[in-house]
Amino acid sequence: MQHPSALDSWLHAADASLRVLFAPPHASAPYPPEREGMHSLVQDAKLSDADKRLAGALMRVNHVGEICAQALYQSQALATRDPELRAHFEEAAREEMDHLAWTKQRLDELNDRPSLLNPLWYAGAFALGMVMGRVSDRNSLGFVVETERQVESHLHSHLERLPAGDAASRVIVQQMKEDEQRHADAALNAGAAPLSTPVQGLMRLAAKVMTTVAHRL
Repeated sequence: MQHPSALDSWLHAADASLRVLFAPPHASAPYPPEREGMHSLVQDAKLSDADKRLAGALMRVNHVGEICAQALYQSQALATRDPELRAHFEEAAREEMDHLAWTKQRLDELNDRPSLLNPLWYAGAFALGMVMGRVSDRNSLGFVVETERQVESHLHSHLERLPAGDAASRVIVQQMKEDEQRHADAALNAGAAPLSTPVQGLMRLAAKVMTTVAHRL
C-alpha cells in the first residue's frame, strides 16, 4: 500500500482547514432535536430575546470548540507516523464533524452567528496539536484525553446554564457530552500518556480565555 507523501498530507490538511472554516458542515448523524421529534422553530418562538441571546452565545462557544477539535485532530493526524493512529485521528475528526454541523444549525435557528475569530482559534489549536504530536504519539493521545475531559466538563456546565425552555440546545449539548466522553475513553485505550499537572493547568487557562472571548465575539 502506498503511503501519502509529506506534501500530499499537508495539502490534505490545508484542504480540510478551508472546508472547516468556510464550507457549510454536513453531519452524518441525525440532528438531535429532529431525532427527538422537536420542532425547534416553534419552540424558539417561546423563548425571550434574552434567552435566545444566552443560548446563542453558549452555542457559539460550543461551535468554537468544534472548530478547535477539527484543527487538533487534523494536526495530530499529520504529525504521527503511525498509519493506524493516523486513521484513528481522521475517524475522530469525521465524528466531530457532526458536532460542528449541529452547533452551526442551532446558531442559525437562534439567528446568531459563529465566532468572528474562528480562523485564529483554528490556527492556535492546529499548532498545539502539531506540537503534542511531535513530542510523541502517547503524549498526543494524552492531549486528546485531557481536551475531551475538559470539554465534557464544559458541556456539563452549559447544561446547567442553558435557558430552561431551550430543550433543542439541551439535547444537542447532551449528545455532544456523551460523544466527547467516548472519544476520551478511546484515546485512553489507545495508549494515552497522562499529561503533567502544569500542562493541564495551561490547557484550562487557554480554554478559559477562548470561551470568554467566544461568548461575545
